[in-house]
Amino acid sequence: MRKVGPYGVETLPEVCTADRSPAGLAADRGPAALVDVPAAPAACRGALTERARLHWSLRDGGDPAALAEEFLAAHGLPLHDLTRPATGQHGTGVCGAALYLSAAAGALLAGAPTGAPEPAPTLPDLAVVVYQHGTTPAIPPGPPTPWWLGEWTESWTPREHAAAVDAIRAAIGRGDVYQSNLVGHAAAPYTGDPLPALSRLGALPGARYGGVLTGDGWAIGCASPETLVEVTDGHVITRPIKGTRPATAAGRAELLTSAKERAEHIMIVDLERNDLARVARTGTVTVDDLFAVRRWCDLWQAESTVRATVADGLGLADLLRATCPGGSVTGAPKLAALTQIAALEPVGRGASMGALGWVAPGRVDLGLTIRTAAAAADGQRLHTWAGGGITWDSDASAEVAEAAAKTAPIRATLAGR
Repeated sequence: MRKVGPYGVETLPEVCTADRSPAGLAADRGPAALVDVPAAPAACRGALTERARLHWSLRDGGDPAALAEEFLAAHGLPLHDLTRPATGQHGTGVCGAALYLSAAAGALLAGAPTGAPEPAPTLPDLAVVVYQHGTTPAIPPGPPTPWWLGEWTESWTPREHAAAVDAIRAAIGRGDVYQSNLVGHAAAPYTGDPLPALSRLGALPGARYGGVLTGDGWAIGCASPETLVEVTDGHVITRPIKGTRPATAAGRAELLTSAKERAEHIMIVDLERNDLARVARTGTVTVDDLFAVRRWCDLWQAESTVRATVADGLGLADLLRATCPGGSVTGAPKLAALTQIAALEPVGRGASMGALGWVAPGRVDLGLTIRTAAAAADGQRLHTWAGGGITWDSDASAEVAEAAAKTAPIRATLAGR
């Protein structure tokens, strides 16, 4: 299949037809496998079958945002004008699509360095999977194979993590950045089918974007509570999360009264207001909720809601360019923070800190892939990532402990505890 894009004429890379199961990760689930894509319509999940897919990696070159928009249009999902009202795509026709964009692809869109080498290089940087309503009901998978998950190995030591925190504080002191988000990685060996373990993540309390996306030799499981960007009825919304404490009465009180956490949060809200202003009608950006405390698993987190009216003619590609990567996992200013992140983090962010969710005409609902794990084509290791925002008032040991607290529920769930 050929297409014409803003960077010339080329073949769409790795366009796949329906029913691609994650070879090497799980047994074939058949043409009517259950679909559990984050943010997919609940009423549709049991009736969806795959129609077409696109995989893209940084090494393929080009603009992933344009590729996604053009591929969707070619398969009956025009998203070049998100102000148009949503249309019903049911019956046996196209319903919508899963869309995944990695943090590295988001950095590329922002014009920033794409980061260190990836620990799971076979994961795509863009995946678009188009679904239609099938004529037969979905068939649940059979009994899972015996599952074993080994010990986690971190990509940096607590001392190295703390040193990176101190390096960011020094950069803040020089005036290079106001804050940066620092993310660490860990991997663990496993045997058996990882999909049931990854699917369990979606049941964690507060997992607004819980679900899985699979491909040929890879799988991503998400338990994210954070909205990267949502577009519906002509409005665009983002819900940045910044600020974490244990889910106790004392933890809630501490979060609400922490000057450091509130300052960090306000910086990111201002950044997200600026991002939305790039795709909104002038003067329509508002903050509906500021520093609302909500729960995810055993943690309190501070969340705000930023809303705007979509500018006339806004398409998916421009929306992705304006909002990716999410400000709550980069820092401010965004380009300076991304440059610093690329220099400090020991490995790439892989499936984490990107975008994953559902798109359809008149509707976009993408979660930020925090609280996310992935299995790659080697069939031997699971990967997780976790981190937090660093400001001048950050304490290195507290930041190391916060990252561990965020990843603990993910690791316990993957292990079946």
